[in-house]
Parts: sequence; C-alpha cells; structure tokens
Amino acid sequence: MYRFLLTPRWLGILALALAAATVMVLLGNWQLDRYHGRTAVNERIDAGLRMDPVPLREALPAPTGGPGTVGPPPAQERTFIRVTVTGRYDTDNVVLVRGRTVESRVGFEVVTPLVLADGTAVLVDRGWIPPAPGGAIAQPEVPPAPAGEVTVEGRIHASESGDAKVARRDGVLESRRVSVPQLAGELPYPVHGAYVLLDEQTPAADPVFKAVTIGHTNNWQNLGYVVQWWIFAAMTLFGYGWVARREARRLAGVVDERPRDRAADPETQAAS
Repeated sequence: MYRFLLTPRWLGILALALAAATVMVLLGNWQLDRYHGRTAVNERIDAGLRMDPVPLREALPAPTGGPGTVGPPPAQERTFIRVTVTGRYDTDNVVLVRGRTVESRVGFEVVTPLVLADGTAVLVDRGWIPPAPGGAIAQPEVPPAPAGEVTVEGRIHASESGDAKVARRDGVLESRRVSVPQLAGELPYPVHGAYVLLDEQTPAADPVFKAVTIGHTNNWQNLGYVVQWWIFAAMTLFGYGWVARREARRLAGVVDERPRDRAADPETQAAS
C-alpha cells in the first residue's frame, strides 16, 4: 500500500522534509543555548546585587601596559559582581556618554576615570543626568566630582561594543558607548579592562545623578523560540505523514464518506 514511498518523487519529498525538520531542530537548539546563556547572565546580575563588595583586584586584573593601554577584561563569571576601590577622580577627562535612556528620558551617563595609587585608572560610570535645555544632545552642566580621595562601590560591567567613536565637544570627551579601549586611547594612564557602575560613593555623590541599573536579558523570548522551532519541525514530519497517508488511500480507491446534507438532497426536496 505504501510502496509508492520508495519512488524517486516521494524519496525526494522525504529528504526535503527531513532536511527542513533537521534545520528547525538545530535552530531550536541554538535558541536553547542562548536561553541558557542569558539565564546565566541574569543569575550573575542578581547575585551581584546580593553579594558584599570585594576589592577591585579580586574581580579585575590590573593593566600592565603604558599610558592609553587597556588591561585584561574580566572573566565572564566576574562581570556584575560588586567591588570597592579607592582613588582620585580625574576631572580633566570626564566622558559624556550621550543617547542614554533612564525612566523613558534621554540624557547622558557621566563616566569619570578614577586614578588609583599605582597610577592606573578604572572608569567609573557615576550615573545619568538629563541634558541641558535645548534638546537630547545638549551638553549638561556636570556636577563636580569630589576632590581628594574617593571610595567607590559598584558593579563590574564589561566594555561595550558598537559605534564607539570618541570626540571632544567644547573640550569634553563624548561617545555613544562606554568602550574602554576607545576611551583609554584618550587618557594619559593605563586603564582597567572594564568599567564600574557606581552604587555608592564616599564622599556621597551629587543627588542629581540617577543610578544606572543593569537590565535583565529577555531569556524567556529565547525559550519561546525553542518551542516554536521544535513545533515547526514536528509539524513538518506530521505533514509528510498526513500527505503520504492521503496518497495511499487515494491509490487504494478509498473514498472518504462524508455526512450528506439532507436539506440539499434532491429526493428530500422532492418529497417535501
């Protein structure tokens, strides 16, 4: 009854169905890997909020090169942990990171190098401030950083990628991203390979700054894609089986009996 499945035409259809289902399963597996990866990131973010801060050196290796160079990036499992570090802010090299959104408002994040006792520096994102009147890219009046020694507590954040061109506007460094390698090239000292999102500071930070939160990744979206691709794979194989069964019944001369519409039956109409 199903010998027709061994014909070249049907073998080709089977091969196509298996290939399509295999691709869909692999796409589902890829999304599953992304789900696990994003879940791990979310877990590190949550763990970082709960933990006590550790010295910067425990989370981030010190740079060993000369001025303008960048140290090693943090190990993946060390991102988002809370650290503490003491130094002096370099107010001559404040960086305004434009186009950043907090509470649905577009403004600037203020990144300031914190120079440590060994002469190296770590970039500290001191927080978000609104633009000056005149538009979203109007340079704000940045509150001065505390003079003298400052102790910072915050979370390690990996360098950002993307369009990270650095330029000076009105004497102030500006960029669209906190790209540590790009910013380090503008600075007169070696820079650590990640930056710190400020949580607390001694002396206290100016209240105009709003803390920058770390958003969780949307891992459930990836899980939804996993289910979607695997369902498509199952539907492809089911569709092949359904079409094959239908063809087998046709070749066997089996006619599906469907309920008759007695209202449309000519004999019924004549009798009435």
